[in-house]
Amino acid sequence: MKTIIPAVKNFLFISRWGETLDIVHTIKQEGHVVKFFIEDKSSKEIGFGFVDKITRWEKYVDWADIIVFDYTGYGKIASELRAKGKIVFGGTAYTDLLELDRNFGQSELQKHKIKVIPSKEFTSFKDAVIYIEQHPNSYVLKPCGETQELKQLLFVGSDDEGLDVIRVLKAYEKSWGNNFGVFQLQRKVKGVEISVSAFFNGKEFLYPINITFEHKKLFPKELGVSTGEMGTSMFWTKDSPIFNATLLKFQNTLAKHGFVGHIDINCIVNGNGIYPLEFTSRFGYPQILIQRAGINEPIGDLLYKIASGENFKINTKKGFQVGAFIVVPPFPYDDKKTFELFSKDAVVVFKKNGKEGVHPMHLKKINDEWLITGNTGIAVLVSGFGNTMKDAQKMMYNRINNVIINNGYYRTDIGDRWAEDSDKLWSWELL
Repeated sequence: MKTIIPAVKNFLFISRWGETLDIVHTIKQEGHVVKFFIEDKSSKEIGFGFVDKITRWEKYVDWADIIVFDYTGYGKIASELRAKGKIVFGGTAYTDLLELDRNFGQSELQKHKIKVIPSKEFTSFKDAVIYIEQHPNSYVLKPCGETQELKQLLFVGSDDEGLDVIRVLKAYEKSWGNNFGVFQLQRKVKGVEISVSAFFNGKEFLYPINITFEHKKLFPKELGVSTGEMGTSMFWTKDSPIFNATLLKFQNTLAKHGFVGHIDINCIVNGNGIYPLEFTSRFGYPQILIQRAGINEPIGDLLYKIASGENFKINTKKGFQVGAFIVVPPFPYDDKKTFELFSKDAVVVFKKNGKEGVHPMHLKKINDEWLITGNTGIAVLVSGFGNTMKDAQKMMYNRINNVIINNGYYRTDIGDRWAEDSDKLWSWELL
């Protein structure tokens, strides 16, 4: 059934860190009325001057035509609001657990008859060291729960006996003591890292689906610390063997739990098969911003149709989309003094008029100038698109060259892996 979309809708966005500023700002530019709430105190300035900020979102529930939750952890309240008849884009208690509890996510994959990489959960560094000594192999160290947001703590070992992971565990024990929380050791599998994602309307997945290649390290050629992400390349497709073997198997379960939103599963794939790593049961960042560069319909209408339960084909561009963060000190670290010294209130300057493809992240606007705020140093995301990966890269880097940010830095190789990765994926019959 086709959804009757009001000409002007009231959007209420509840954000954890303010990462959806670009989406909120775009929906406002599309002619809708938007209220933007940010939970994190240090991120409260984000969005000032761009959109209408509020301090208590609960007051606007009745006002809203659609409520959007942009992060995990809101699943229970999102389901309660849906039960009351509100149109809600957001997770459920079940999908929150898929992302936040790695063990639960792995057990659900097994329950859905999906092959997983062997892993074990720990709360003690000493126990983890003993385990590696008894089971020598190469491992990936993954923080769980809230600690997993500190992406620089993720460590991918390369030593076949796990000696490098043991050294890191001993260093974490000295620096973190007993405050690290739960973490996981997962056997390392070599291959291509790839994500598949899709929007879900409460009953079924919507097509096309999105294939994403993340670039997580700080420096080009995958050097330096893990940042969460420095940039991404992607494309849309109506069919994917990886999607069919993973996310699609969750369709009935997601419908049973009433999930309405966006869900992504990150995998390592090789000639032996597909190995899911983890779920992101919400918008990905910067994934959703780069996806927007490949979507031909207004993002406000898209979210409203999905949250209303409509089944439709998403109107997307052919070819590829890429995006890169421009960041400033202390990114990817948390250092308030460094941020205030080098980055706070720094101006984003444009050489020429036109901000096409430049997506505001942790910014505020004063006298029509974009100023950096927050505390993590993520200034903007710059996107590009094209029929080939090289075309998309060229557009993105041309746009980056139009942006001046004092002390800003970014990766110069986003999308370069596609040539090699695509050859492997074709040979493994996974594209």
